[in-house]
Parts: sequence; C-alpha cells; structure tokens
Amino acid sequence: MVTVNVVVLAGTVAADPTEKELPSGDKVTEIKLSVPEAGKRSLPLPVSAWHGKPITRKSLGAIGRGDEILVHGQLVRRFYRNGAGARTVMEVIATGLKKLEPVEEE
Repeated sequence: MVTVNVVVLAGTVAADPTEKELPSGDKVTEIKLSVPEAGKRSLPLPVSAWHGKPITRKSLGAIGRGDEILVHGQLVRRFYRNGAGARTVMEVIATGLKKLEPVEEE
C-alpha cells in the first residue's frame, strides 16, 4: 500500500502569525492561510510551522498579514481536550515556506 501525504498551498496570510513556546521548549508559529476555493470563496486553513532547520524564525519574521506565501507540508489531524470536551482539528504542518513576490502588471 502506497501512502502519500504531501500538501502544496498558495494563499494569503489572513492574520498576523502568532508564535508560541511550548512547555517542552519547542517553538511553533501558527499561520491562518486563506486559500481560494472553487468559486469566489476562500477557505481558511491553519498552518503550523515548527522552528528548526527547514524553517527558521528569521524566515517567519518576514511574513505578515496580507502576504502571499507558498507552503509545503503534510496534513495532520490532532486530538485534544478542553473545557467543552474532546476536540479534533485538521492542520497543515509546514516543512517549507516561501514568501511570494507580487507580480507587477505592465
């Protein structure tokens, strides 16, 4: 059985990225990415970028609300508990991010 979990998305950053430091000391930046869907709607997707070798804090610092970015990663499903009970969330774990430069029309 062959399984492939590769995601490539291009979209607009919907809100300023937020950085969190976990109790383990690991750092993660969460990005809300707005991706065009069929028709005129946008699909908001959560993207998590773990700080490390492929993604550095410096590269994430250049990304802000309204920027267009290209994301490479994997789709994951997380389970957790909060006051309302058990919850599940689907998100993209980024393995690569690139800020896209605006195309100038002549």
